[in-house]
Amino acid sequence: MAHRHPDTVVFAAGVSSVGAVSEQQFAREADLLYPVLRGCAAHGRRVVYFSTSSASMYGGQGSTGRESDPVYPPDPYGRHKLALESVVAASGAEHLLLRLSHTIGAGQPPHQLLPALVRQITAGRLRVFRGAHRDLIDVADVVRIVDDLLTAGVVNEVVNVATGVGVPVEEVLDHVERRLRPGRPVTREYVDRPGTHDVSIEKLRRLIPGVDRLRFGPDYFRAVIDRYLDATLGVPS
Repeated sequence: MAHRHPDTVVFAAGVSSVGAVSEQQFAREADLLYPVLRGCAAHGRRVVYFSTSSASMYGGQGSTGRESDPVYPPDPYGRHKLALESVVAASGAEHLLLRLSHTIGAGQPPHQLLPALVRQITAGRLRVFRGAHRDLIDVADVVRIVDDLLTAGVVNEVVNVATGVGVPVEEVLDHVERRLRPGRPVTREYVDRPGTHDVSIEKLRRLIPGVDRLRFGPDYFRAVIDRYLDATLGVPS
């Protein structure tokens, strides 16, 4: 979609693991981002920055999952992303701050959610955080949403890019297990890790009402996982 938005720079070179705690990784992202912001401000370009709508941003007590309400990031990754959001907003460049949920697509790093689950399920054993939920969205739908936001001229806003549906992790595991190991259950080790979080897409729907054509809902995640497995492993549906 670059040809439709020649005055926009999409910054997608940040820390990609919610478990990251390394100051070196955080510093690398900041060092890459700062000159991009200076250049965009100087040349009148709009910058799109990918933040997070994971529990790292919205999992703190008192968070509502809405962009306009206070957030209390509970870990270093969330605090890092929130800090860089502030840097982008104060840079003087037109900007979009997009808080992504768990994005799924071929070629993603092996430490991220679905590749890690596939690896563990293939091995026959995995660890499960009891009561956990994940909002899964296809990277192709993320691209469509970004394109729509830019086409609509949305600027200087924070927007959740998610489905708004937190899927119980057990349902995610069940679906992947059925695809990869039919009739051969995986050994699951359960770990208590309290805390859930909500992600609102009310603002996204208000800004681009056409987002409903993507048919987000409680079963959307199944097709997302199927496309990933088809593309990466050649596993037949």
